[in-house]
Amino acid sequence: MFQYSNVSLHTFGYQLPPNILRSEDIENRLGSLYEKLKLPAGRLELMSGIKERRLWDRGTLPSQAAIMAGKDTLQKADISPDKVDCLFFTSVSRDMMEPATASFVHHGLNLSKDCLIFDISNACLGFLDGMMMLANMIELGQVNNGLVVSGETAENLVESTIASLVNDKTLTRKTIKPAFASLTIGSGAVGLYMTRKVDDEHKPALVCGAYQANTQYSNLCQGGQSGGEQTLMDTNSEELLMQGVDTAYSTWQKFSSVKGWDDNEIDNYFCHQVGSAHAKLLFDRLGLSTSKNFQTLGFLGNVGSVSAPITLAMAIEQGVFVPGRKGALLGIGSGINCMMLGVEW
Repeated sequence: MFQYSNVSLHTFGYQLPPNILRSEDIENRLGSLYEKLKLPAGRLELMSGIKERRLWDRGTLPSQAAIMAGKDTLQKADISPDKVDCLFFTSVSRDMMEPATASFVHHGLNLSKDCLIFDISNACLGFLDGMMMLANMIELGQVNNGLVVSGETAENLVESTIASLVNDKTLTRKTIKPAFASLTIGSGAVGLYMTRKVDDEHKPALVCGAYQANTQYSNLCQGGQSGGEQTLMDTNSEELLMQGVDTAYSTWQKFSSVKGWDDNEIDNYFCHQVGSAHAKLLFDRLGLSTSKNFQTLGFLGNVGSVSAPITLAMAIEQGVFVPGRKGALLGIGSGINCMMLGVEW
């Protein structure tokens, strides 16, 4: 468990991709497979709760997506790029193995040569890890501010998965399951400018957090390159759901043990959203009020590391999360890792 007294979540920014891909569109492309396996139309949306997800134009790199969100963040914060002390890039998606994608984002945002930069990689939990790392540095007085960014690019994964399913003539209702989660993924980008708290500045503050690792289940969701430029993932959705929720329960037990941070005193939840069944099981298992869950799943899909922070950013933008409220960010990443962060305004 960790606590903070000097960390402000100064400004969020984000960027939504221009292209909408509906679950219905995906099913139309899988029409012959659906017919062969006698799968009912509408199954994808029914099982996931995702009506549509967004995709970038072909060729958009994770760094380019993160730069767009970073520029939006700095503009809204009215901060000059040369005043940023450090930059963390936190996506699942990366431009390449080397150099760090943060280097391209740093250049694209025209940040100072004195700005500390690096990538943080931890599946869908990366952005929340970045928030924690930056908060630690601010709290210790090592930096006065910093920028956390993420740019997820799902285009290759979605297209590769559809092509693989169409071309595989051996698929059955059972063997198609590991590919299902890949069809729920969407693209997006988010940024957060964090600073040391100022007394007369009324911004949301990062107050506390808890985390848990359950790495014996690191085999339940694995992805990478598979021949040329094809990207595929293999996900045991049912087992990942159960073990992820169990890990979240352990995290919640630690988090809610802090005075003032049980379900009765939290006004809003902003979760890494992967599916409607996951959300229901999660809130039932943890005993949380579902009416407090602000959701973006239906129109964004599973946006990986972008999911929880962009959900909070939209809640602030729409006047749902406002001064006087407490909110909790909950992220679960394959591995399995889980983190919950408490935010008070």
